[in-house]
Amino acid sequence: MLPLTSGNTRVKESRKLSRRSVRAERRLFLADGPKAVEGALALPGCVVEVYATPAAAEQYAALAAAGPAWTLVDDRALASLSDSVTPAGVVALCRFVDRPLAHVLDRAPRLVAICADVRDPGNAGTVVRCADAAGADAVVFAGQSVDAYNPKTVRASVGSLFHLPLAVEPDPAAAVRAAQDAGLTVLAADGAGEVELYESDELLARPTAWLFGNEAWGLPPELAELADHRVRIPIHGRAESLNLSTAAALCLYASAREQRR
Repeated sequence: MLPLTSGNTRVKESRKLSRRSVRAERRLFLADGPKAVEGALALPGCVVEVYATPAAAEQYAALAAAGPAWTLVDDRALASLSDSVTPAGVVALCRFVDRPLAHVLDRAPRLVAICADVRDPGNAGTVVRCADAAGADAVVFAGQSVDAYNPKTVRASVGSLFHLPLAVEPDPAAAVRAAQDAGLTVLAADGAGEVELYESDELLARPTAWLFGNEAWGLPPELAELADHRVRIPIHGRAESLNLSTAAALCLYASAREQRR
């Protein structure tokens, strides 16, 4: 059977998922690249279909054996489904993976990352990846945060989007209160915080939800005030601040270290 072309109806319909409105309506998204596809295939019921070029199907034969039959497409069709400059040749059509916030918090989590109004898809995906690496139990995208299923967010998570529970909550304040009601101490990452990260070991050992704000303006004062504590990362050099994903990695790993002592 010849590979599908970019004009094929299935390919054209899948290509529409580049738009957030279509993703939200269908609750489907595309996961681009072998790491993302591997993560999606490991999550039961997530993958609807996998598109691959003949060369990629041969290269990733072990992956192809792990899930539903792969659909072969030509290079041009694959490129139309990928937003990567150099597509790896394999893209999975996936169902949304988020769960209600209450369901995520009902599992007695010890470490959660809440992203409030995080707009950059690369940063958001990297925070998910850092949370996964630090052994966090969940990630929450709150407020006007970037779509968790944005292709750049999915790619930046390098498969971690499929490794830990994800919730989407339109109201950041509601996310904070829900975390507190679940027994988590909410720590706001704030450059003007009253507590220094490396002088708060006892605090970090508690079940914790880290609250991270927007890349440009941080956390609104009214949201930061809802947190149990505001924690600052010391800046020893002349840098004005840290990149959001870097700060998130430091905070999450500091908690992971204390919770594992």
